[in-house]
Amino acid sequence: MLNVKFIGGTIAGLVLIGVFFGAWYTVDETERGVLLRNGALVGVVEPGLSFKTPFIETVKFISVQSQATSYQGLQAYSKDQQTATLNVSVSWHVVPGEVAKVYTQYRDLDGLVARLISRQVPTQVENVFGQYNAVTAVQQRGKFVADVTKAIKDSITGPVVIDGVQVENIDFSDDYERSIALRMKAEVEVKTREQMLATEQVQAQIRVTQAQAEADSKVAQAKADAEATRLRGEAEADAIKARAQALASNQNLVELTKAERWNGVLPTTVLPNNAVPFIDAGK
Repeated sequence: MLNVKFIGGTIAGLVLIGVFFGAWYTVDETERGVLLRNGALVGVVEPGLSFKTPFIETVKFISVQSQATSYQGLQAYSKDQQTATLNVSVSWHVVPGEVAKVYTQYRDLDGLVARLISRQVPTQVENVFGQYNAVTAVQQRGKFVADVTKAIKDSITGPVVIDGVQVENIDFSDDYERSIALRMKAEVEVKTREQMLATEQVQAQIRVTQAQAEADSKVAQAKADAEATRLRGEAEADAIKARAQALASNQNLVELTKAERWNGVLPTTVLPNNAVPFIDAGK
């Protein structure tokens, strides 16, 4: 009988010890604790070591870390009625001061995502995508993502903050993507041809400029040559005129010129009845 009492007391003691130590709990820095007393919310527990009344109080932990929810295969139509499939990722977190509201309105994070975030993301993506043509949605992807982010942030009000939105992929139908590829190829060819034409025009202008410069150079050279010829002619004419005037005014200069040019040899052939030409030394 004593053994039964001893065993029973030991078990009861262990249970009490377990209950006592189980009443202590720790709230991590990345979460908050929702303290419930008989199912009613009595407060939010901050990070650290805390105590709860056994059997009466319980604690629900809610994360305040950044979360990411992905939405795969969202269907949307562009402004020009092109069907697209989009993969979107939304980053969000619960405001620490709003943890109590999260519990009272949504019970937990899964309820918050299902009833608040997931109801708005597909709708807002579809609405914004409908404002873009298929081509501009791809070419202006940064603006498209910014518009989607703003629309989602504006539409979601509550104990959650939308940190960012990423549009990870935009898939059109195979036929449309082929047509886009052909169109882009044609645009590249047009741009290439325009660049070639521009290059040819520049080269042609260079050739025209070079030809004009060469022609101007030849004209300038011809003018220079003509001017030099004219100046030489004028100089020679002036020299001849001066010499003629000198000869006319001084006959002795003629004889001097003859003497300067005579090589000292008498002519070997003389015509009949002609005298041998000689310099008049007396002059």
